[in-house]
Amino acid sequence: MQPVTEDTRDENSDANSISPRTFWQRVIDNRPFAHPTAKSKIFLVLLIAAVLVIVVLLLYNAVPPGEDPGVVIDYPEEWDFRYETIKWIDDRVDWVVINWETFTEGINKVLLRYLLGPLEDFLLWLPWWFVFVITGLLAWRIVSARFAGIVVFLLGFMTIMGLLDLAAQTLAITLTSAFICVIFGLPIGIIAARSSRLDAFIRPVLDMMQTMPSFVYLIPAVMLFSMGATPAVMATCIYSIPPIIRLTNLGIRQVDTQVVEAARSFGVTAWQLLRKVQIPLALPTILAGVNQTIMMALAMVVLASMIGAAGLGVEVLTGLGRINPGQAFVGGISIVFLAIILDRISQGFAKRPEKRPAT
Repeated sequence: MQPVTEDTRDENSDANSISPRTFWQRVIDNRPFAHPTAKSKIFLVLLIAAVLVIVVLLLYNAVPPGEDPGVVIDYPEEWDFRYETIKWIDDRVDWVVINWETFTEGINKVLLRYLLGPLEDFLLWLPWWFVFVITGLLAWRIVSARFAGIVVFLLGFMTIMGLLDLAAQTLAITLTSAFICVIFGLPIGIIAARSSRLDAFIRPVLDMMQTMPSFVYLIPAVMLFSMGATPAVMATCIYSIPPIIRLTNLGIRQVDTQVVEAARSFGVTAWQLLRKVQIPLALPTILAGVNQTIMMALAMVVLASMIGAAGLGVEVLTGLGRINPGQAFVGGISIVFLAIILDRISQGFAKRPEKRPAT
């Protein structure tokens, strides 16, 4: 056996260094692919797309004219399970409607008797001049005197057009929906801020709720609660609850960790930490979520009128149905004016905690 010396080690290392490498090793060792840049990634994606396009063209050219291209190109009809899925969903919905009738009827009665009904009656009971005064004073104290004048002008336009009562009905549905969203969304956002697992679970759910077309929410609401104001409120709540959950979660997570650790060093409980430290510091972000929830709830008024909800949406829907652009425009611009008033006042509430001096 030949003894191992430094010379033999050098010869072996030289032999290994000049040994032929495979193609895959050369690709892996290539620096642009080992540490790809943005340009190299784009080039690789375009290259793969070009190769796939060429393959598809070759497949189409290989099919004789007038013949079935086969499973390689056309999706087989026997693999289509759409109607089975639709039937399964319809069966589940029918089961819920039959077995949850007592529950849905209870929600309908509570909502109309104790929440939406009294609020709507109260807003319609107020004299028109009192609405001007109280809304103008609120806008002056929360926003500015200039905006208070704008609010009076916008309310005057709706009054002259005879839409003040419809605006009150729209406001009742919007505020009721926003209130329900805050009641349920605030605790969910707080729990999600304290649990990363729940946050990871509800994030795609909230994404789906915000990207799904608004008309989809009307279908289960009508099936469960029939026509009227209750399904409108339920559909509006589902559509507008994601912002309050997201921003509550974000606001609490963004509280300075040093402040949280300092509070814990004083021996505060979890409830005291949440109530006296995290929520006060996250309040501007939470109120911004309330603002977005109110705006999204107001955006549903036209769609809610399609299932029996009263308000300015009925004016727009009637104008569209009768091909009366003037009626639709007046109702639509009144919704815009109401949105401006609610948006600026709710934003003013969100900014007020930032203006308070530090104690």
